[in-house]
Amino acid sequence: MEFEWDERKRAQIIQDRALDFVSVYRFFDGRPAVHQPSPRNKEERWKTTAEIEGAFFTVVWTRRGETIRVISMRRAHEQEIRKYRETYGG
Repeated sequence: MEFEWDERKRAQIIQDRALDFVSVYRFFDGRPAVHQPSPRNKEERWKTTAEIEGAFFTVVWTRRGETIRVISMRRAHEQEIRKYRETYGG
């Protein structure tokens, strides 16, 4: 699986949230994750929530051919954590 992103956006997320797109593979490594549609304008976007090292995070992404383009990454919102727990328990 290949990933891509805008380097300026990556630098902004590192500065603002101390998160790095380089670790996005962890959302797609087979661990439990909740994938939900998150459309914006006419672009098909998804948000994926996963537990990583005891905390919940969400990545927003879209497909560009066979590549996953990362749009944003952040700590998960409460409703996203609730959906994850409804799906997987805990």
